[in-house]
Amino acid sequence: MILREALQSVAQTLRKAGISDALVEAELLLGHVLGISKTQLYMEPERGLASAEIKHLWNLVQRRIGHEPTAYILGHCEFYGTDFHVDRRTLIPRPETELLVEKAVELAQRIFDPGKQITIADIGTGCGAIAVSLALTLPQSKIYATDISASALQVAEINCQRHAVSSHVTLLQGNLLEPLPQPVDMVIANLPYIKNYEFKDLSPEIRNFEPTIALDGGEDGLDKIQQMLEQMPGKLNYRACFLLEIGQGQGEMVTSLINSHFPQAGIELTPDLGGIERVVTAIPMESG
Repeated sequence: MILREALQSVAQTLRKAGISDALVEAELLLGHVLGISKTQLYMEPERGLASAEIKHLWNLVQRRIGHEPTAYILGHCEFYGTDFHVDRRTLIPRPETELLVEKAVELAQRIFDPGKQITIADIGTGCGAIAVSLALTLPQSKIYATDISASALQVAEINCQRHAVSSHVTLLQGNLLEPLPQPVDMVIANLPYIKNYEFKDLSPEIRNFEPTIALDGGEDGLDKIQQMLEQMPGKLNYRACFLLEIGQGQGEMVTSLINSHFPQAGIELTPDLGGIERVVTAIPMESG
């Protein structure tokens, strides 16, 4: 079998199995097996595949047909322009979460002095995508990345080492803000916000493969957010701020929750590209 035939065959198989973006996924799987880029796939269409390569390829195709997410099959995914190791110990970083990082960087550059070290807490860090992205973008920052899952922190450690930010990022195991050794200037959190009853409607890629602990937000999807807000006294420096990723339709409820804990907070809701309110930015004690 030559490369062109393999690409067509895999794409057709995935399409028949109901996998969306079948050609894109076929390119990813074939490129992974052969260790070549998408460009190279199309530059060498007559290249022959060894029997071992064909066997490996179809093993991966069967895993994808079984709805295992492509990122887990490949062992990595891109987030905020950086490649991260991922596996079933952590949630796969979502493109919409890049907005959370963008807002955090924008806020840090706007309200903190350029020469000042910013202390940031990434709560529920998972694979470390947010913490590493912030460390790379804000080299003056000191980042604490917490997670209740020891196995998730193992993945985060891999990514900290891969991107040489271990000196900027301290990984801490524990429940939300509890492990923080000092008050911080900024808290950023992408916590579980899926409601209990929504699980049955999730795709099998999410429902059957990604860790439930990273998804389950309780009855109204706000359990972890509520818990984190309750932990904030004593964990924030004066005029600190925090940013949260939220689910569709949760903006009003989260705003109300924040107001109940921080009545003077300045709160902003930012929509993602789909128009869904996705990021909540709160400054508990505004200047002036």
